Amino acid sequence: MKLQQLRYLLEIEKQNLNISKAAVVLCTSQSGISKQIKLLEDELGVDLFERNSRKLTALTTAGERIVALAKGIINKVGDIKQTAAEFTNAPKSISIATTHTQARYVLPIVVEQFLSLNPNINLNLQQGTPEQVATLLENNEVDIAIATEVLASRAALVALPCYQWSRSVIVKKDHPLTQKAKLTLADIVQYPIITYVQGFTGRYKQDEAFKRYQMEPNIVLTAVDADVIKTYVRLGLGIGIIANMAYNLEQDGDLYVQNVEHLFGKSTSQIAIKKDRNIKPYVYSFIEIFAPHLTQQLIKQAIECDDLQGRQEIFLDIAIPYF
Repeated sequence: MKLQQLRYLLEIEKQNLNISKAAVVLCTSQSGISKQIKLLEDELGVDLFERNSRKLTALTTAGERIVALAKGIINKVGDIKQTAAEFTNAPKSISIATTHTQARYVLPIVVEQFLSLNPNINLNLQQGTPEQVATLLENNEVDIAIATEVLASRAALVALPCYQWSRSVIVKKDHPLTQKAKLTLADIVQYPIITYVQGFTGRYKQDEAFKRYQMEPNIVLTAVDADVIKTYVRLGLGIGIIANMAYNLEQDGDLYVQNVEHLFGKSTSQIAIKKDRNIKPYVYSFIEIFAPHLTQQLIKQAIECDDLQGRQEIFLDIAIPYF
């Protein structure tokens, strides 16, 4: 059995059993992959795939279990290489996957502080949807994922609460809503709304609130970027609903802002690490700068807890900061 064969096996599974796509990703030939998989099956004495003629149609029961074990083996090989690199002069790096809101409004100060304390470490920041962010971490392409949605639902990840935040309504300063001391949902649904794309920045909380009271908001424009939302609010196309940390008094002083936590509640942004992966020492340092309540001891305690409910109970007595 060779590590190369296991990598081929995992890439085929990742590419939905398409050997041609796996060959492209692995920069090898389709015939070469097929030959190695056949050699692996012969050595193990079991079929890993169900086949229709020469086409792979599904993993066999044995194949599913072996794929799960192979993932663990490949992860451990990566951990060995990573650990060895910590004792060499090889460049050290940390890779972070996050959403636009986190990258634009929350992380700059954290990144600046981390790099000032660790000038010899390269930092790679990748942006994507919450789903993409979670998948990058699951596939070991990054060390950390930061988002509000999705992370806690992925079994392979350990999601840790970083901070809570709420939403604000922004309007032009001559808008009628500036005369309201405390906004209601009924006030908001009277006007066209510009807000986040579904699946971004806790959008589901807004949708749930309107649905609960059987209201139909007139959402005329959506974006992943709060700066885009502000731009169209300034053009008078509607009122904006944004994350409160996306409002900057110096830059956005021409807009009227009102917090609407009482309407949509709070959301919790999370930072996640891969459950079965060795954590680089300086990853703990980054996390503690980002969320000081997440100490190395607390993180390790959460990793060791296999039960999701038990993991949540670890943080019951921890004061989660409010952004």
